[in-house]
Amino acid sequence: MGQNKRKVKEPRPSWKRSLLRSACLVFSLLTVRVVALQAFTITSGSMEPTLKAGDFVLVNKAALGSRIQFTDIRVPGYSEPRRGEILVFDPPHEDRLIVVKRLIGMPGDTLEMRDKTLYLNGQAQDEPYVRHTDGEPDYSAVAMLWQQEILVGGPRGDYLPTRDTWGPLAIPDGRYFMLGDHRDESLDSRTWGLLERWRFEGRIIVRYFSYNRDSYRPFPFIREIRWSRIGSRPG
Repeated sequence: MGQNKRKVKEPRPSWKRSLLRSACLVFSLLTVRVVALQAFTITSGSMEPTLKAGDFVLVNKAALGSRIQFTDIRVPGYSEPRRGEILVFDPPHEDRLIVVKRLIGMPGDTLEMRDKTLYLNGQAQDEPYVRHTDGEPDYSAVAMLWQQEILVGGPRGDYLPTRDTWGPLAIPDGRYFMLGDHRDESLDSRTWGLLERWRFEGRIIVRYFSYNRDSYRPFPFIREIRWSRIGSRPG
């Protein structure tokens, strides 16, 4: 006669252990979200053609270090900002706003713009990523008069900066100058001033989705996907 084999039941994990595992998973995801990576959606055209409204990008927050939300604690980064890269940051003119622009001026640089042409340390710059629109007229902005503080040679009574012609400016230590690629449609350091190092939140590493959010067709996020932009790294 054969022997009856009893099935051995594996002990079920206790509810406390399950709860602990779930809590650890949530904590790990939050840590990645706060310290390492963050998704960011482009909502304006100030960085066109490099970044368009409707682009979804992933931001590396660990690279430059970032502030833990709702606190004054900052996690140190492993690199420093580099001229020419696209960065996400907290601008000085709006506490609850996160902005993306290109880093143009580093500490110690001299910057000037003459009739839309940018000069860095006296040399005209070739900027293939820049876009201009002829429909918008040049303007003189009172908000740009802050530039008197860092004007080469000191403040001048006849200094009247405009969107397309300003400077030369001497970028002081610990400060950075940001510009949008769509120069005629961007509010940037020309008006709201320089950035401190601690304001940087991270650098964009990849564009993981894109669609034409300005389309009038129903469900543009399905019918107006920009396939050629997905998976590319903005430069």
